[in-house]
Amino acid sequence: MEALNHSEETIMRILWDIGEGVVHDIIARLSDPKPPYTTVSSIIRVLEKKGYVLHKAYGRTYVYLPAISKEEYGKRSFTDLVGYYFNGSPKNVLSFLVEENELKEDELEELRQLIEKFNQNKPAQE
Repeated sequence: MEALNHSEETIMRILWDIGEGVVHDIIARLSDPKPPYTTVSSIIRVLEKKGYVLHKAYGRTYVYLPAISKEEYGKRSFTDLVGYYFNGSPKNVLSFLVEENELKEDELEELRQLIEKFNQNKPAQE
């Protein structure tokens, strides 16, 4: 799927939060100054073309809903982030977090335990 720009992601976050809604529902949740109706409507149509949003028609009223879950988008975004900024290496991500003091000692211990658990459950390689 094509990446989202800031405005598109903002609208997707609102849709993930509310589940579904009309353009006015989305505008109501945007911070001031609120963009015009036509701007939000255009962004939603772009999101539909990109495959992120679906709609249900009730006469001339369209109700919009996410086509992918927040979790699925998060996985794709994180994979892209790791690939682009960390050369595809989870080790580089963890090194960055440790070096930038983003992980506390108890979090590091939890990671050690997760790695041990993963290694214990991993099938033996021949």
